[in-house]
Order: sequence, then C-alpha cells, then structure tokens
Amino acid sequence: MSAHTDIKELNYEQAFEALQNVIAELEAGEKPLEETLALYERGQALYQRCTDLLDKADLKLQQLTENGEFKDFAG
Repeated sequence: MSAHTDIKELNYEQAFEALQNVIAELEAGEKPLEETLALYERGQALYQRCTDLLDKADLKLQQLTENGEFKDFAG
C-alpha cells in the first residue's frame, strides 16, 4: 500500500495502519511545510475513513435482533 492508495479502497485495518504511519511522520517533524500539510490532510482523510467504517459497523450491530441474527436491511 502506497501513500497514493485511494483511501476509499482501504479496509479499517489498512486505514488505521496508514493513519498511524502518518502520525509517526508528523511527530518526527522532519518534513518541509508543504509535505507536512499534505500529510496532515491525508491523516484527516484516513481518520474520517476509520470513523465511517466504525459507524457502519456500529449500525450493523444495532440492527441485531435479540436472537443474534441480522435484520433484513440493505447496506
């Protein structure tokens, strides 16, 4: 997975790992300003992807019935 991988194609684990890598690079503080801003923007997009995937998973869990089966829904 490269830094140019489309974020919308990443699963949660991939997005979270990429976000951790971005954070580590930002914390190192060794990048020029323009690269730092680009990293920050990518980090924001990765964070949003993780949040969206977690929200979707939460919705699926909320749609469970008492007997542990999923209700019929389009997703």
